[in-house]
Amino acid sequence: MAIRPFHTLRRSAALLLVLALAACARPATEAQRATDAATAGAAQTPAGAVASGRYPDLFVEAGYPREEVDARLQAAFAQLFHGDAKEQLVYYETGSNAHGPMAYIHDVNSGDVRSEGMSYGMMIAVQMDRKREFDAIWNWAMAHMYQVDPAHPALGYFAWSVRTDGVANDEMPAPDGEEYFITALYFAAQRWGDGEGLYDYRAHADRLLGDVLHRQRITGPTARGEMAAGNLFDHEAKMVRFTPDLVSAAHTDASYHLPAFYEVWARVGPQADRAFWKEAAQASRDYFAKAAHPDTALTPDYGNFDGTPWAAPWRPEAVDFRYDAWRSAMNWSVDWSWWARDPRQVEMSNRLQAFFASQGMAGYQSLYTLDGTPLGGGQATGLVATNAVASLAADHPRRLDFVRALWELPVPEGQHRYYDGMLYMMALLHCSGKFRAWLPADATPPAAAAPVADAAPL
Repeated sequence: MAIRPFHTLRRSAALLLVLALAACARPATEAQRATDAATAGAAQTPAGAVASGRYPDLFVEAGYPREEVDARLQAAFAQLFHGDAKEQLVYYETGSNAHGPMAYIHDVNSGDVRSEGMSYGMMIAVQMDRKREFDAIWNWAMAHMYQVDPAHPALGYFAWSVRTDGVANDEMPAPDGEEYFITALYFAAQRWGDGEGLYDYRAHADRLLGDVLHRQRITGPTARGEMAAGNLFDHEAKMVRFTPDLVSAAHTDASYHLPAFYEVWARVGPQADRAFWKEAAQASRDYFAKAAHPDTALTPDYGNFDGTPWAAPWRPEAVDFRYDAWRSAMNWSVDWSWWARDPRQVEMSNRLQAFFASQGMAGYQSLYTLDGTPLGGGQATGLVATNAVASLAADHPRRLDFVRALWELPVPEGQHRYYDGMLYMMALLHCSGKFRAWLPADATPPAAAAPVADAAPL
């Protein structure tokens, strides 16, 4: 029998008391708002939202009417995907090919198209039930970013940065792109069904996931000279690599760790590898517990597999909490919300939000040393967004302050609308309970772990 945690019961009881007092002071039309909030506050069982089917709506819990939440989601999507081309859009349709319409997600500030943004765009589209946009992004990614040359070190992966005309700036991958592509494809297969060829979503997800784990070492020429690269996950550490090239393969990036997705792969990915993905999910949970600072819960941008920061030779400041690391708390909090496997994630989100609250909700910065020394950067929408998603795991009353802070922000516009906008849109989905794991009803995890097949070292 599923028993709700004491902190959930306490929070729900307090919420119901507040709502009851508010209902007495407001017109009868507020009754539905109280009902919605009580439903949202019922939240997670120990099995998590995937098992219970109840994805918390933090906005409703914070007192916003459900119809306003739904309207905000639609308006944000409309602006970022179909708004003004000069100041609002990140999604640009660009003709078609034999497979249909094509579109890219543009990093306006950097002037390129990134696998990160393309995969985020696909995930947003499947969660919003927007198949046309999903297919158009996937079509462009496969046409201009995916490597098919068997002699290339990036075979089977997506170039992490290309120009808007499809010419690669760097042919090598950034693994978070592959992780989001794969998971979005599995969700599309479940939500819309598989099509043919390019739109046989599950077949492409299976192939990509197989390469992520089993791609053998290839040495060959790239635009940056000869490189040697292998798979995207270290078989021994069971963790995502920073990159697959040998120079950086023994390192990682906390924001690339997505245990919530690995649990999905353990249920719907290729059968022979499901036990590995189950173990990878736990390895990432343990990694977060090591990498998060004991006082602030801030993680570094880059790290070693043992949880210590990594000062990359070309970017020594990666030992600090910077732009990549904004996403770490989002990743562990979604994992808690979906699967509820590691109570340490609750404590980490509480600790992280306590730190930012101590800095001032309106004035905390975007960049810090891990122990909390400010490094500037102002207050960015992207960080406000990911800090709100941390409320999926946090159980302190301040959690709703972070949700309200997100709600008060407008949809990003202008020069920095790409990264801020993508994180903002995903945070709206997460905090509204609309970012869901689309899985078959009979999807079950493996019973026991097994060795990974053909695990050749790099």
